[in-house]
Amino acid sequence: MGFGDCGRNYSSVLRHDPASALPGHIARRLAAVAGIGLTLGLGACVPAKMGPTVQVLPGTGKSFEMFQADKNACEAYADGEVAGARKQANQQAVGTALVGAALGAGLGAAAGNAGAGAAAGAAAGTGIAAGNAQNAALTIQQQYDNAFSQCMYAKGEQVEGYAPPAPPPPPPEPPAPPKPKYDPALISEIQGELARIGLYSGAPDGAFGARTRGAIKDFEKMKGLPTDGVPSRALLDQLKKS
Repeated sequence: MGFGDCGRNYSSVLRHDPASALPGHIARRLAAVAGIGLTLGLGACVPAKMGPTVQVLPGTGKSFEMFQADKNACEAYADGEVAGARKQANQQAVGTALVGAALGAGLGAAAGNAGAGAAAGAAAGTGIAAGNAQNAALTIQQQYDNAFSQCMYAKGEQVEGYAPPAPPPPPPEPPAPPKPKYDPALISEIQGELARIGLYSGAPDGAFGARTRGAIKDFEKMKGLPTDGVPSRALLDQLKKS
């Protein structure tokens, strides 16, 4: 597992040697500080290479090859989304560890042992940096997983915790139109005329129902009229002419 920017930050400290013009014993002490910080501080870095911690399965109609291609693309996308946060966390870890080593070296030098002071200071600084980096890594991992999940879901893969939105419920059925009300007197006259020509049986009662509608349709068919079975004044006139 690589350390990326974190390792490069330490290396730059070692390459930069502003103490080269200082007396040898002081330069050696400062080099020891940087070396101790590098050795201990690398453990406080956020890893440069991250991977998803969420379960993702091939989507419907997706082959394994298509799934693998989507996974590779989304890992690269998620890695780019957290690159800035990871770099910032590692820079802070480096700074904390080196400050601890430098302070320890200064205190050790005052006591006559800069190397021991640097080691103690680096250990303390690295412990703080490691705790900070661990917390940062958890947050960065969550950001990575969110970006990865969103990417995979957008590509049609099955992501745990992501479900397609439920389809909207169907619209309610429109209410049935109210049954038309007809004038009982008109219905009674039509029934009488239908009975007269043998299409309706029974005494006229003025109530419009299936029997009356059927008789009207029979009359309309006989006359070549549209067969809607609807009583009307015009229908009554046609009946009276028959």
